[in-house]
Amino acid sequence: MYDFLLLVFEPIFIGSIGAFIVLVPFIMGQIHKWKDTYFIYDFMNFLGSLMLMIYAMLGASWPFVILNTVWALVSLKDCISDLTRNSRKKSNLGPWEKWMK
Repeated sequence: MYDFLLLVFEPIFIGSIGAFIVLVPFIMGQIHKWKDTYFIYDFMNFLGSLMLMIYAMLGASWPFVILNTVWALVSLKDCISDLTRNSRKKSNLGPWEKWMK
């Protein structure tokens, strides 16, 4: 059991999962399944960039830390904007609309 926990906290695992999480909204946007105004799009960008920022910090890759910190902050701002806008009107939630009513 403890071996599994060590694997989860390996930097390469954190970075790989973070990269995958960032790529999902990018691909979904490219194939026109998600809009960049959807909360899920912004949330996944925030979560993925946060994981990539942690990965970069562990590897002392400071330009990558700066890039992903900015990416995470902008995505967080968009998440807050989405939630504020969606509290007034129930749109732009995209695939999460049924769970976020």
